[in-house]
Amino acid sequence: MKIFECDHCGKAVYFDNDTCVACGHRLGFAPNDIAMYAVKQGDRDLWHKADDASRRFRLCENTKSGVCNWLVDEDDDETFCLSCRHNNLIPDTTTEIGLSRFKRIGAAQRHLFYSLLRWGVETPTRKQDPENGLVFDFLEDNVAADGSLTPAMTGHEDGLISLRAAEADDVTREIIRDQMNEPYRTMLGHFRHEVGHYIWDLLVRDDGRLESYRAVFGDERADYQEALEQHYRNGPPPNWPDHHVSAYAATHPWEDFAESFAHSLHIVDTLETARAFGLAVDDARLEPLGDPYKCVSGKRLAEAWIPLTIAMNAIHRSMGQRDFYPFVLTPEIVAKIDYIIRMLNGPKSRASAA
Repeated sequence: MKIFECDHCGKAVYFDNDTCVACGHRLGFAPNDIAMYAVKQGDRDLWHKADDASRRFRLCENTKSGVCNWLVDEDDDETFCLSCRHNNLIPDTTTEIGLSRFKRIGAAQRHLFYSLLRWGVETPTRKQDPENGLVFDFLEDNVAADGSLTPAMTGHEDGLISLRAAEADDVTREIIRDQMNEPYRTMLGHFRHEVGHYIWDLLVRDDGRLESYRAVFGDERADYQEALEQHYRNGPPPNWPDHHVSAYAATHPWEDFAESFAHSLHIVDTLETARAFGLAVDDARLEPLGDPYKCVSGKRLAEAWIPLTIAMNAIHRSMGQRDFYPFVLTPEIVAKIDYIIRMLNGPKSRASAA
């Protein structure tokens, strides 16, 4: 994530800010411009850029509950922003815990959409595409009359992504991470992984890339349910780290793609953040990376990423914390990231962008 600038006073502002602490103006993120603007209220529910009254917006409906800081263009018929309009079921925001969860979920969701915007990936809503449009259900756990709890399930099916709302709570998520022996588990990671399945539908299955995909990830026609049962019954194959970025990626080619997609976003967005703050551990023999979102080489991204993660892991250990990036990128894994990066930076057909 890059560092933004208040377009009124020129001071640094950040993606989640809703107020410029320097000049006091309200801030809003304009997704169509990928920019943060200082805004003033005008007539009725309209706002405009502080220094350009002709550029008008409405605030996303979720700003009323402090969940969102995005803007909606004046001529857009939606009341929710480009990110929030994909939501179907949300936590109960009339409760303190529900509102707290929704704020954390919304922050991760907007971070995901920032990346999709940078790559120009279109995400039609269910209103635009009733069968396959992208939609989110943030599900509450089911508590029976006897007090027993059935956790909500996370998953994806034809553009419908379900996420367990309780995982917005750090304690709940950490307990699950420990129980499942995972080195990493975050709400943003969930978004990136599950949207990876949606991107597979959009840019692989529906965009004529199945043959090239199978050459890199394997044949997705293998029985998915059987593969999942095998994974939970016997665990991953012993040599999985040589071929897959995570143990779960070894389950099935679909999961391999989703995990590789999530890591591609981890890498590119974190490299952009490091670049914005002047952090770099690039090999002096290599050309500067430049904007990671414009890099079309997974190998070049890895060359910048691996030294940075080694340094960050060492810093975390110095603080007695777990590794910042507890994964290893082998040449085969880098090739998968390269496939995804080239796909995201390449042309998308009209069918996939409809």
